Amino acid sequence: MLAKRQKDSNLTNKISLAASLFFLAAAIPAAADFPIESEEERGHLEMEIRNFLLEHPEVLIEAMQVWEQRQRLAQAQAQALAIDHFSNEIFFDEDSWVGGALDGFPTIVEFVDYNCGFCRRAFDDVQNLLAEDGNVRFVVKEFPILGSDSEMASRFAIAVHRLYGDEDYKSVHDAMITSDGPVDIPAIEALIAERGFDIDRLENEMLGERVSGIIATNRELAQILGISGTPGFIIGNSVFQGLQSYEAMVDAIELARALDNS
Repeated sequence: MLAKRQKDSNLTNKISLAASLFFLAAAIPAAADFPIESEEERGHLEMEIRNFLLEHPEVLIEAMQVWEQRQRLAQAQAQALAIDHFSNEIFFDEDSWVGGALDGFPTIVEFVDYNCGFCRRAFDDVQNLLAEDGNVRFVVKEFPILGSDSEMASRFAIAVHRLYGDEDYKSVHDAMITSDGPVDIPAIEALIAERGFDIDRLENEMLGERVSGIIATNRELAQILGISGTPGFIIGNSVFQGLQSYEAMVDAIELARALDNS
């Protein structure tokens, strides 16, 4: 009797484990991973697993939820390690524009595309947060992902920064990110004319290797950090993808400060 109970217990454990792995394996033959002495036992186990899942389909949902939680945790840990490893490139590179409180903490880094509607929606919240907090540093990473117009807009912004400095960069950045229409070649040409920039110098800089290298570096960083869209934010040692609420950014700032003081 004890032997039979032990056998039944072992079978139950096998069923539970197989059920947890079932949605990953995508097939009942995952049972082949368990030590099975005969084809008859295999068939019996497969039938038991099938019946168990039919009677308790919620197990699959629970298992998937646990798996997703573990995936998110693993991704967050990997991103935190990447942020620590590439902190100089992310927070202190000489090519990115820096605003807000220059000695503030923490730093918000935003990966931005000027033709991204969500980036435009995020603009006011970010500006309000910088003004209201007063102790947040802000870094912009040019990250054009929405086609050739976005690429030229980022090249234009970087070239302005390199040739004319922080103030003019901020001016064209704000103009493009708050544009009601697409930021394309005519829109860029209009900004050049309005501000009296030297178009020949700008064109040479925009198409130069240095600007290309800055954009390539930002794309590499985004890939390392798991940022695939815009806006993408780094606050403290965390990555936030997509449009974030004002409250979520405030919470992330408070958490970064709490962790820094712990």
